[in-house]
Amino acid sequence: MTVEDQVRELCRRWAAAEQLEDVAALNDLTVPDFTLVGPAGFVLDKGAWLDRYRNGALRTTSIVWEDHVTVRDYGAAAIAIGRYVQEAEYQGNKADGRFRSTHVAVERDGRWLLAGLHLSTSVGP
Repeated sequence: MTVEDQVRELCRRWAAAEQLEDVAALNDLTVPDFTLVGPAGFVLDKGAWLDRYRNGALRTTSIVWEDHVTVRDYGAAAIAIGRYVQEAEYQGNKADGRFRSTHVAVERDGRWLLAGLHLSTSVGP
């Protein structure tokens, strides 16, 4: 499997774990110092990111990729960019949206893991 294929698979597994609210899988897919930058500019470290599922604040019911995910391979790091539609609730409020997503992946001990995720609201094609 190519690096591009492995990173796309990592993105697929991330989306599946988010939909299942699978904290253990999300923890396993990320490096210890993982950071999320949300679509409104907020920044969450790994613990705060996972806590949204642990405490039930975030409920993700669907993540569907719209675009082909493009991957740039930099050896032990890769950048994946795609767009997806999310159906979710945060603290009981709708958190649906279309997001452009940049995944930063790093290879550690032969496995690709997420080091960072940056989301922005996506409008238009």
